[in-house]
Amino acid sequence: MGIIEIEGMEFYAYHGHFAAEQLVGNRFIVDLKVKTECLKAAESDDLSDALDYQNVYRIVKEEMEIKSRLLENIAGRILNRLEKEYNSLEYVKIKISKLNPPMGGEIGKVSVTLERSNMT
Repeated sequence: MGIIEIEGMEFYAYHGHFAAEQLVGNRFIVDLKVKTECLKAAESDDLSDALDYQNVYRIVKEEMEIKSRLLENIAGRILNRLEKEYNSLEYVKIKISKLNPPMGGEIGKVSVTLERSNMT
């Protein structure tokens, strides 16, 4: 088993509870951690034996492009897509952060983290 992390994926997207957030948009940071089999790829040095990070990023990007009111909804959709696409994942943790959220004060970010284990 191994742990793969894709950190600091940055997106400009149109998520939020308020209509203005869905019109103006905001910056989001996504961090992803997965536990999967890595030993075969470690020996073969062949991408076909590994988790394709580029495809994982594509999935995250596609889901970030779909407007949502809640970060929980986005994170849940990403978990579902990864589970559907990869049967080799044992654990996934996703953290989505909205930078400078409109909450009436100086706030650097607000984040939601979802995790799922025993996916296979």
